[in-house]
Amino acid sequence: MGILNATPDSFHADSRTDVQAAGAAAGAMQEAGATFVDIGGMSSRPGAELIEADEEIERVIPVIEAVREAAPKLVISCDTVYAATARAAVAAGAGMINDISAGQFDEALLPTVAELNVPYVLMHLPPGATPATMQKFTESYGDKVVTHIWDFLANRLAELREMGMKDIILDPGFGFGKSQSQNYELLKNLHTFRHLGAPVLAGMSRKGMLYKPLKTTPEGSLAATAAVNLYALQQGASILRVHDVKEGVEVVKLWRLLGETPVVGE
Repeated sequence: MGILNATPDSFHADSRTDVQAAGAAAGAMQEAGATFVDIGGMSSRPGAELIEADEEIERVIPVIEAVREAAPKLVISCDTVYAATARAAVAAGAGMINDISAGQFDEALLPTVAELNVPYVLMHLPPGATPATMQKFTESYGDKVVTHIWDFLANRLAELREMGMKDIILDPGFGFGKSQSQNYELLKNLHTFRHLGAPVLAGMSRKGMLYKPLKTTPEGSLAATAAVNLYALQQGASILRVHDVKEGVEVVKLWRLLGETPVVGE
């Protein structure tokens, strides 16, 4: 899953795009072997403030339309927490909704996604947190971060299935309200989430959990991203969300040459 940010303030500057550049970027992702492209109009980096749905729609819909035209083989995912954006995105050609909030910001979002009948990425975000405040919640797990997130995703997954959703993808939310040590505890135990009966998405590309301990920058963490993505595949991840599709696809190809190594811990 390649990343296209229709935002002025995402943490990795090279992922930011506009309408004119979006088609070319998506075409390159398709050529490199991506299956999905995730388009977002609101930054969710630590400390970021939410914007209104109307502004988000103005940012993402032209990009979705450009990508649909330039890269018709890609499944377009819209990264949003708003029902209005989800509805507009699907009408414009998106085929998936990626929600960092697990439906906690807009009570209309989950019923809307169920009605639209598109795949949905369910991500863990600490209850009560926003991107602006989420790093204040790292102590809420005690020493049981994996158990807390398992319970959250299991309960939410059951609710979504009761609503009639079928295609649900789980994302433990690396970097969203987790400390560095908690992120790595999650990664080491990523295989456990497969037992919830849904595919797992790993989104660690160029995040602080990689570049901060290495004393580098988002731009300097491509090799680190490849390393943790290979480990995530060994842990049973089905989708890698990446800024660099060519390198991400290469990681998958090498993993397959290894015989799709059995899941660590099983």
